[in-house]
Amino acid sequence: MKKKFVLITMSFILIMAFTGCNKSESKNTSESVSTEATTEATTEATTEATTTASTEEEITSTDLFADTNLETFELTSEDLHDGVWDPAIANVDGGLNVSPQLSWEPVPEAACYVIFMVDTSADEWLHWKSNNVTETNLPQRWASAEEYVGPYPPGGTHCYDIYVFALREPVEKVKGTLNAPHTLFYKNTMELDVIEEGSSGNIISYGYLPGTYTRN
Repeated sequence: MKKKFVLITMSFILIMAFTGCNKSESKNTSESVSTEATTEATTEATTEATTTASTEEEITSTDLFADTNLETFELTSEDLHDGVWDPAIANVDGGLNVSPQLSWEPVPEAACYVIFMVDTSADEWLHWKSNNVTETNLPQRWASAEEYVGPYPPGGTHCYDIYVFALREPVEKVKGTLNAPHTLFYKNTMELDVIEEGSSGNIISYGYLPGTYTRN
């Protein structure tokens, strides 16, 4: 009888010890899952916030010549609405790949103008380059295929900014390859200001027109 009692007691102790161990393991597992879920949620939130901030930064237009001493003039387009270019100017399905309408007041003493459209979201990708322009009211489709290739971002929103420079004297050549990145855009454009070696002042003023285009 005594042996039977001892066996029962030992069995009870073993059962209680095993049950307690399982509860401890279950609690540790639960805490581990909870910690992992919290960490994952925090990481996702941080990543999303970073991505959003990065995207917003990418679509912000900046006048690359704002820090110069050059004067400016107003530049407008009927194909730009609330800072967004009309689909007609784009080189994608649904677009017509035509240069946008542009207009500005004639600049006194200007012999001609140089026009650029650059994608500042993609290494100043050159979409429009026209030299020795003498008109100041350009209808839609004015630029030829040799001078204009419309926006075709791979996806999302890109900035397509237009610059028009008024020159005192024409220049023979404007650097930059159409439909290609133009990382030296600022440097090469400022070379238009050189009248002759050692002197500057060929750029009288410029117009700046920022716009975006989104490809869904």
